[in-house]
Amino acid sequence: MNRKIFLAINILFVLSISVSSQTITGYKKTTAMIPMRDGVKLFTVIFTPIGADKPVPILIQRTPYGADRPEDFDWMNNAYVAKMAREGYIFVLQDIRGKYKSEGSMQIHQPLIHATQKGAVDESTDTYDAIEWLTKNVPNNNNRVGLFGISYPGWLTLVGSVDPHPFLKASSEQACMGDLFLGDDFHHNGAFRLSYGMEYSYEIEFDKTTDSDFPFPQFDLFDWYRRLGSLKNVNEKYFHNKIPTWNNFVKHPNYDEFWEKNSPLNYVSEAQVPMLHVGGYFDQEDINGPQLMYAHMEKKDAQNKNFICLGPWNHGQWSRSKADSLGKIDFESNTAAYFQDLQKKWFDFWLKDIGDGKFDEATCFQTGSNTWKTYTSWPPKNAESKKLYAAPDHKAGFSRPTAQQGFISYISDPANPVPYRMQPIEATYGPGSRWRIWHTEDQRFIYTRPDVVSFTTDSLAEDITVTGKILAHVFASTTGTDADWIVKLIDVYPDFDSKNLLMSQYQLPVAMEAFRGRFRKSFEKPEALVPGKPEEFIVDLHEINHVFKKGHKIMIQIQSTWFPVIDRNPQKFVPNIFEAKDSDFIKAEQHIYFNSSNPTYIDLPVMK
Repeated sequence: MNRKIFLAINILFVLSISVSSQTITGYKKTTAMIPMRDGVKLFTVIFTPIGADKPVPILIQRTPYGADRPEDFDWMNNAYVAKMAREGYIFVLQDIRGKYKSEGSMQIHQPLIHATQKGAVDESTDTYDAIEWLTKNVPNNNNRVGLFGISYPGWLTLVGSVDPHPFLKASSEQACMGDLFLGDDFHHNGAFRLSYGMEYSYEIEFDKTTDSDFPFPQFDLFDWYRRLGSLKNVNEKYFHNKIPTWNNFVKHPNYDEFWEKNSPLNYVSEAQVPMLHVGGYFDQEDINGPQLMYAHMEKKDAQNKNFICLGPWNHGQWSRSKADSLGKIDFESNTAAYFQDLQKKWFDFWLKDIGDGKFDEATCFQTGSNTWKTYTSWPPKNAESKKLYAAPDHKAGFSRPTAQQGFISYISDPANPVPYRMQPIEATYGPGSRWRIWHTEDQRFIYTRPDVVSFTTDSLAEDITVTGKILAHVFASTTGTDADWIVKLIDVYPDFDSKNLLMSQYQLPVAMEAFRGRFRKSFEKPEALVPGKPEEFIVDLHEINHVFKKGHKIMIQIQSTWFPVIDRNPQKFVPNIFEAKDSDFIKAEQHIYFNSSNPTYIDLPVMK
């Protein structure tokens, strides 16, 4: 949800370009305060093409990050939409209610309520009203409208497509948030995303007319967050109950009616207009939303309106002029340009009747082989489940353990947590921040810590292609009464990498996720762990499409802290971790089992 992505996307330049159908010589900017059905007016910027000799469609992006642009902004040389702009579209940016120049009040991710509360307004009704006004008042439009956007504007696209205006013909939600307790933004499997949740809620809600940076007193925040202590200190020392979203975190530590009501799984049912979901395997903010919402909407997709595109991207990387790498990982082609061509094909067909309309169900980049693949279903149905087991001596293999005994132990100390990336850990959106690339960071920086355990295969004798959902089954126990389990599936490069010597033995995390142990049975009703009792913890590592190449190794890595992206679990069960006392934080000895009764493994969908 990084506001800087959206500012970068819309740095536009005036350019005169000729196309075969019509000559677009630039874009003219106008603004309007568009009235909603309850009288609130929303600030809207309209860019109309100069030189269009026939009606053109409207593409809308609604945003909480500021819609206004200078007079000389133009869409025609911006990689994200340049090819569409050169052939004529009307581009519309709109401040959602309560942000920047729009009237009204704003609530982060307000659920859709218009269907159950007579006369209520929400982002769906606001989108409907905006389309109604635009199609009636903007000259030379063809009465066809599309919605698109990344991150928060992606979620606005998703909900704006529910009970749509008749002129809304196609949408593309990109990196939208899914369920905010289970897998995006603020929680992952109930584990609270501390640094992101604190900094982002402050950014959006401290001053609703702009974006605000929390005034940290230092650059490297690892020790600052550690000294912060219990989460209750956030309100007591800094927020003083003035940040509504943070207050909701405190009030709702479990998956209660509040989180269920606020989940798009509850208020979005199916694709009512053609929907292209777009997501990145290395998205540091909304990795789960596009995958989750595609799968959810696919259940009722009798009319074949639901499609997905997944790429090797961080948050919104496909919108840039170039996406041939991420961090030190080379994808060997400009994957952004590939997507931008697909996006143009998508909107050109639905809004202009250009093309044959034959879209692949799933268009997914395959990392490792660095190739684009298409599938008739997602995940593909011809994958075979193979279990990769943890084994003695830090080994991993595809044979189930036969020994009756076997485990490895480590001490997890909340006072000395494992950093989630190499220090310095800058403010999420602060100067010099490496937040965007940490999902591909070499895990050797923590590999030798005594509180991180790893299990590695021998060098692979042949390629192994893993495509689909990854599930980890961790059999573990603790001397405490609560515990976090962070599980990683890692591609270990050869001892000597012939393609790039500097990548030798690189540990690339292909999939990573956290799980808060108290929620092993239910996210609604957490339970304390029984000290010393081995239990199974199932961790959803989401969907990947990756080739582990011949000569590489596959590693399972497990730890119990991931700081400060995940808050510190006290490791002593307390009803509400947001209200834990500093004295509640204790050391615990963790056991990871690999025996016949308790075989820790990752279930891999291996392509036949």
